[in-house]
Amino acid sequence: MELSKTTAKKPYEVVVLMHPDATLEDQKELFKKNKATIESYKGSVNSLETWGKRTLATPIGKLKKAIYFHGTFEADTQAIAELERTMRINDKVLRFMHTRLDERVSLAKFMEGFKKGLSESAAREKEREAKMAARKAAFAAAKAERSERFDKGE
Repeated sequence: MELSKTTAKKPYEVVVLMHPDATLEDQKELFKKNKATIESYKGSVNSLETWGKRTLATPIGKLKKAIYFHGTFEADTQAIAELERTMRINDKVLRFMHTRLDERVSLAKFMEGFKKGLSESAAREKEREAKMAARKAAFAAAKAERSERFDKGE
């Protein structure tokens, strides 16, 4: 009994970090090449977002910032191998990561959940910053009160 190889399209997510000095033309060229590669393997690009220049958690070489991109697409596994090969060659690409997504969830639904998660984490971060500001204000008020009592000689 022989198993026939199927080239079913599978959903993927990609995060690409580009050199902070990469021009807009460099960025467009990379993603045009990637789209052409995906389409040559009968895949399709679902979304591509630019997150802009952000600070890296750990420096890559001497670089502390990078331009972030996030995208979703459908392709077969040979397309991923080719995409990774071309990105390793490109000097402007610092890091990249392809993640295979759950096939039972549509890419649109995945993106909806992904964006919801991003907005929730941003809201938590704002809440955390507000609490820190309130603590600092309370600490400053307590310090001012202590110094005021000290001046009166209490």
